[in-house]
Amino acid sequence: MSATSTRRMIAVMVLIPALVALALWAFAWPAARIAPRDVPIGIAGPAAATAQLEQRFEQREGAFDVHRYDDEAAARSAIEDRVVYGAVVVTTEGPRLLTASAAGPAVAQLLKEAVTSQAPAGTQVQITDVVPTSSGDPRGSALAASILPLALAGVAAGAVVTLLGLRGARAAAALIGTAVLVGITAAALADSWLGVLTGPWWTQAGVLGLTVLAIGAAVAGLAALIGTPGLALGGLLMVLIGNPFSGASSAPELLPEPAGLIGQWLPPGAGGTLLRSVAYFEGNAAGAAVLTLSLWAALGLAAVVAGGRRGGRPVAAAAAGHREAEPVPVG
Repeated sequence: MSATSTRRMIAVMVLIPALVALALWAFAWPAARIAPRDVPIGIAGPAAATAQLEQRFEQREGAFDVHRYDDEAAARSAIEDRVVYGAVVVTTEGPRLLTASAAGPAVAQLLKEAVTSQAPAGTQVQITDVVPTSSGDPRGSALAASILPLALAGVAAGAVVTLLGLRGARAAAALIGTAVLVGITAAALADSWLGVLTGPWWTQAGVLGLTVLAIGAAVAGLAALIGTPGLALGGLLMVLIGNPFSGASSAPELLPEPAGLIGQWLPPGAGGTLLRSVAYFEGNAAGAAVLTLSLWAALGLAAVVAGGRRGGRPVAAAAAGHREAEPVPVG
């Protein structure tokens, strides 16, 4: 066995376990550390009546970020604007809990457990889902599950464009065209067929397409800047980090720090947040996610175009040249 073959064998034996360890850490660590961390919630009612309840929430240090509202109408508006995940309204008949399962079923369940456990003995808490999920996705699991296919589609688009040797404006056009078609196809499946999404059809298609474009452009841009390793780096960043850190199946505020924050800086997390906003909340609180996705898409496309103008060899051609240069063992 040649020295080159031995080195490759050792590299495979070391690399695969390292990737498995990275994948387990990225997916299992956030899931194993789910807990409320500054989850924004509201409390509505007279100050004298809500003081004790507010104190109980604040005793759970770092778990909740309490917002005060004068009445139920103000609390409902805050939920619909995605300022808070839910609110407790103190009335003479007892506490009333307002939730928004569309913002995150896991948070809605968490609030239900927290409020009912603190209610006086014999008191029944009335629960109202102000912004529910769609009838086609009552548990919100289908929307959460859509983030990984979008990430895979974006990585595949960036890799295929790069490996086919497309450069400059042609590569950018291929990425944009692919993202548009993926967005339309995904909206047709999720909205028209499955009924998972309920917002404006073309807006949802645009969000899905922008998410794929941000991921694909980032992968292709990294490859244009640093070559073949850029494909691996982009794939790891978007799939192994971006997907589990997105908080799509729970909420960013339930993930261990700084996973939730990092996830919202990456396209999968920003795409999931934006999709919830347009599907259920009429686009409220969508600004940060739009900015994040737009920056990734713009910077990635700029790197792709710049790489084409620089006239560097495509990754596919470089790889072919490398194979031709390798010595062929005899005997």
